[in-house]
Amino acid sequence: MKKKIVLFVLFVLPLVTYLFFASGVNSFVNLPTITKNIPDINTWKTLDDKPVALTNKITILGFIGTDVEKRKGSFFNLYEKIYTRNKDFKDFQMVMIFPDGTQEQVKALKDDISKLGTQAGWNFVFGSPQQIKTFYDKLQLVGKLDEKLGTPNVYIVDKKRNLRGRKGQDKKGKPEYKEGYNTVLVSELYNQMIDDVKIILAEYRLALKRNHNASRKI
Repeated sequence: MKKKIVLFVLFVLPLVTYLFFASGVNSFVNLPTITKNIPDINTWKTLDDKPVALTNKITILGFIGTDVEKRKGSFFNLYEKIYTRNKDFKDFQMVMIFPDGTQEQVKALKDDISKLGTQAGWNFVFGSPQQIKTFYDKLQLVGKLDEKLGTPNVYIVDKKRNLRGRKGQDKKGKPEYKEGYNTVLVSELYNQMIDDVKIILAEYRLALKRNHNASRKI
């Protein structure tokens, strides 16, 4: 019995405390699933011809559209508020989807982002307009892509390719639903998305602890 109490204090209690504080304004201890098992994109084109997969990665997913220059400010917001805080987590990645034909614009964008610092974990993926539309429809979202196949929103996808967000009630008991995070609004990234990404990472840290403890017992 004493051994179980010691294990609880050493491993479980700190993680529960972390989840509590990580949740911030979010009333969820586990971030709800919005859409289960979305398709992978490991056969899509990339700048370096290396496949990019969503499976077994915690992904921030974005749809940029053909007007890459217009979205540049959103990239900087995302880099500073989300990427810099999580880039050291080895299974964390940023995946930005563009219509085929925007490769030269994206190369220029990469040069601009490089001025902010490292781009490790940033992935730029290209698909035909129909590919992008079909893939986006599979996300089963309320929001829609604009006529240029873009949206200011980005989405959190877990390692099992489940799209995660807020669904239920907030702390005041009011209905709350959030499927994506508006990269134009720094306040939304800071007050909501940072908290929600922390929760996802905390889930996996807790899972790693459990697996480690289980293997030690064996």
